[in-house]
Amino acid sequence: MKDDRKRSWLVSLALVAPLVLFLVFFFAAPLYTMVSAAISDPIGARALPHTSAIIERWDGTSPPSPEMQTAFAEDLRAIDDDQLFGDLVRRLNSAKSGFRTLMPKTRNAVKADPAANDLVAIDERWSDPAFWQPVKTATASTITDRNLLAAVDLERSTAGDIQEMPEGSSANRATLIRTFVVSLSVTLACLLIGLPYAMIAASVDGWKRQLLLGAVLLPLWTSLLVRTAAWFILLQDNGLINSSLTALGLINSPLPLIFNRAGVIIAMTHVLLPFMVLPIFSVLIGIPKNLMPAAASLGAPPLRAFWNVLLPMSTRGIVSGSLLVFMSALGYYITPALIGGARDQMISSVIAYYATGAANWGMAGALGLVLLVATLILYTVYLRLSGEEQAKR
Repeated sequence: MKDDRKRSWLVSLALVAPLVLFLVFFFAAPLYTMVSAAISDPIGARALPHTSAIIERWDGTSPPSPEMQTAFAEDLRAIDDDQLFGDLVRRLNSAKSGFRTLMPKTRNAVKADPAANDLVAIDERWSDPAFWQPVKTATASTITDRNLLAAVDLERSTAGDIQEMPEGSSANRATLIRTFVVSLSVTLACLLIGLPYAMIAASVDGWKRQLLLGAVLLPLWTSLLVRTAAWFILLQDNGLINSSLTALGLINSPLPLIFNRAGVIIAMTHVLLPFMVLPIFSVLIGIPKNLMPAAASLGAPPLRAFWNVLLPMSTRGIVSGSLLVFMSALGYYITPALIGGARDQMISSVIAYYATGAANWGMAGALGLVLLVATLILYTVYLRLSGEEQAKR
């Protein structure tokens, strides 16, 4: 009996193990890496150990002491890893512009002359406390909220208080707001198209239903890049849409449908529409078809019957589809990059820039963490609404 129970437990474990390994390697591990990159800042303490021990006693406003300059010069001489030096330069330059030229100049000077510890003599900028404040911040701790604050255009002052970044120094908050606005617009557009479409598909049978569902599923079998490239061609000034409207005499000049917000919403709505139609359809086919005729027989007009009978019963599908579309739209990259203009890029483009262009994994992780938190909040709201609906039943 005990052996049979143990064998059953091992079989169950073997069946679950692939799923557990998949979640660990493809979800938990990347998530841990992203969070670690967002809150860790080890470059300064690793590259400048002597400076870190001395600069912590500096008040942050007075001119740099000779001990600080000597320790900084010794640390620069000790850095033989060019990648570590490059990471240090990017870290300091992200806090204050000018380090990208100042650091190589200073490093070459102190390595050429082992006695050159007077950094002010090498470059006058080292006499400015503003260039030492990023050094102190970078070497203060390996755990920091700097990237998380910068993701929403905030920073800490020299006194440690949270404050707004100088105007024009960052546009992360504006890009985040734009991302949410575009995602919400796409969700509403998908709902306005997807709900009537799902109602029509649920009201017919046979080959008609198969045809309608096939038209929705067919785009899912095509690459996202191919679909976006197709819209790039269709939305051009000489594309099929503008050419058809011009030939019909409806417009005299081409409509601006590409490299703007309208084109992004049109293309993203087409790509994400199946994620709205299918959840709503799956709910509608479970609703008895005699409810609408029953409401009509009691004197309810079609619109009132839809509003009071059909729409409340399809809420679960609408909420599910809206969440799927909205959460998918938050991370879209290819479609806004190809169809949108400079002011239509979403936060995914900024994350890609920090990850591949600026090699700033901390900021990329912080922005990704902001999107993850927003997604979790929406999912929590959905679970709460679903729980309340089940309780009412």
